[in-house]
Amino acid sequence: MDRERRKVSNPLALAVLAFLVQRPMHPYEIGRLLKERRLQQSIKYRNSSLYMVVEQLHRDGHITPQDTFREGRRPERTTYALTDSGRAELHARMRELVSTPVKEYPTFQSVLALLVVLPPGELPALLDHRLHALAERAGEIRARLDAAPAKGVDRVFVIEHEYELALVEAEASFVRRLADQLGQDPDGFGAFWHELHPADGA
Repeated sequence: MDRERRKVSNPLALAVLAFLVQRPMHPYEIGRLLKERRLQQSIKYRNSSLYMVVEQLHRDGHITPQDTFREGRRPERTTYALTDSGRAELHARMRELVSTPVKEYPTFQSVLALLVVLPPGELPALLDHRLHALAERAGEIRARLDAAPAKGVDRVFVIEHEYELALVEAEASFVRRLADQLGQDPDGFGAFWHELHPADGA
C-alpha cells in the first residue's frame, strides 16, 4: 500500500485507531465510548460514518478483523484489532498534526469575508448577540473543566476543552474589539461599505 498516497486524515479515523490501541473492539463499542467520553464535541461523528471509516481502515490494512460474534437476535458484530501499519500510521499522523498547523475554514471567518453584504448599522446588535452566546459557551466549558478533577478525570483527557475555551475567549476578544471599532470609527472600514447601503446612514 502507498501510504503517501492515502494518509489517515479523518479525525474520526484517528479516533478509531486510538481506541484500538487499548484493545480490540467492535464499531458499536467504539461508538459507545465516543459518546460516553463526549468526544463528539470535538470529533464529527455519526454511526454511518463510523462504519464507513472502519471499512476504509480495514481496506487500507490499518485494522484487521479478529472475531465475529452475535448476541441474541442482534446482527453479527466484528471485533477489529490494530495492525502494526495502523499503529505506525496513527503515531505518524498525530506527530504531523500536532507539530504542523493545518489551514482550516471556520464558518465565522467565512462570514467575515462576506460582511459587506450587511448594512453596517446592523452589526452592533448582531455582534452583541454573538458575544452573549460566546460567554455562555465559555461558561459551559469552564464548568466542564472545573468538574473534571472531582470526577477523577486526568487533565490529558480534557485538554481539547482547554483549547476550545482559548478559542472561544480569543473570538470573544476579537468580536468585542470589532464592535467597539464599528461604534467609534464606522468610516474606518472604507467608503464602499457605506455606499453599498446608503439607507443605513440616512
